[in-house]
Amino acid sequence: MITIRNLYKRYHCRDGKDNGWVLKNINLTIPDNVNVGLLGRNGAGKSTLLRLISGMDSPELGTVERHCHVSWPIGLAGGFQGSMTGRQNVKFVARVHGGGMNVQRIIDYVEGFAELGSAFDRPIKTYSSGMRARLNFGLSLAFDFDVYLSDEATAVGDQTFKAKASRAFKDKVGQASLIIVSHTEGILKELCQAGIYLKEGQATWYDDINDAIKAYHEETAPPSGSSKRPPSGEP
Repeated sequence: MITIRNLYKRYHCRDGKDNGWVLKNINLTIPDNVNVGLLGRNGAGKSTLLRLISGMDSPELGTVERHCHVSWPIGLAGGFQGSMTGRQNVKFVARVHGGGMNVQRIIDYVEGFAELGSAFDRPIKTYSSGMRARLNFGLSLAFDFDVYLSDEATAVGDQTFKAKASRAFKDKVGQASLIIVSHTEGILKELCQAGIYLKEGQATWYDDINDAIKAYHEETAPPSGSSKRPPSGEP
């Protein structure tokens, strides 16, 4: 279970000014064994909330209580040491977070899953954002987490890799819980039972993912009589 209490988050500009609250007074309880889709317009704070849940970022106010083993957000390209190779990065993370796991087994799994070829032994700073995301995806799946966080992870790579990523997520269903950010409505309906909808810094919990998707559509639907449509690719 993950409990979020009175959570606020904002980011400050270099000149010292802040951009306002990204998240305001979020209160949520995410139960065990429930897959959750996280929806909202671009800039609504979806990636920020995932980072807070994972512990990669800290709230301005409030708390996030994790009563389970939570992954870092799969799909984010950051978090690696640029001067080290993909293999060296994986080896370092495996030693730090492996908890007695076979380090070589983790390296072999990530190398096979990420499909980077010879780039696996080149510095991360030479990688594209997609290559970093694929490495991150494989590294995350190499560990046994109670909850996996995904930030558009299944949208990484070509169609073959996207299908592979989707299958990997499906394999985790029943073994672990998922919290997913995705603009692919089919993935959310297929993998998730519940939903969290972010709007203007506020979060609303829905027991049914279809109700969360409906709320999102109501926000993004064009006004009556208008021909304007939501941006391509959004659910």
